[in-house]
Amino acid sequence: MHYAIIAAGEGSRLVQEGVALPKPLVDLDGRPMIRRLADIFASCGAESLSIIVNEQMSAVREYLEALAPTLPMPLHLVVKTTPDSMHSFYEVSRVFPAGSKFILTTVDTIFREADFARYAAAFEADDSADGYMAVTDFIDDEKPLYIDVDPADMRITAFRDAPSAADRYISGGIYGLTCGAPLRVLEECMAAGVSRMRNYQRALVDAGLNLRAWPFSKIIDVDHAADIDTAKAFIANT
Repeated sequence: MHYAIIAAGEGSRLVQEGVALPKPLVDLDGRPMIRRLADIFASCGAESLSIIVNEQMSAVREYLEALAPTLPMPLHLVVKTTPDSMHSFYEVSRVFPAGSKFILTTVDTIFREADFARYAAAFEADDSADGYMAVTDFIDDEKPLYIDVDPADMRITAFRDAPSAADRYISGGIYGLTCGAPLRVLEECMAAGVSRMRNYQRALVDAGLNLRAWPFSKIIDVDHAADIDTAKAFIANT
């Protein structure tokens, strides 16, 4: 299976709050957060890793170029400034082999390694689903994306900006997808001028794709300076 990381955001809130390092290089456990993800993916047997950074992130690009020869899988580095995460996803998706599966994350998505390993193994073994979306019932996000799930089979039926009475989960920012129908829907979204990952996910449901929710015990995002200490403590206690 193939893996990808979106690390193309500007991290402007961290800069405004006094964090000098680019977000992907912030140390959470003795490693930059982007290296932590690469190591986790390698431990899951990644066949390749694709990462997109923006054109202003020279320090991140240089770090990844130096890291690439030490990784056990090929690293495909895309350097391009994009308007949003869906467009970043499109750029890295272009290198995925036809017929394969991949897992995509944002660089600041922090989770327990054991949770991720179970998720990746389940998705790789399931030939019936078009995708596995990581979800969590831990809600500590400024703009969470709520998810309607059929409890009988964990099939996702809707993505919502506001919760319904039955909603338990939000999106965790980890997307496992096949390279068939999900990427065709992505192409259609790009052609139609759609933006934002949450709107792409809605388009997947509208297209009738079989998306399953996979619960993680906890997922947190690093959006603010205070989140760095929260992430460090979370990792240390896993």
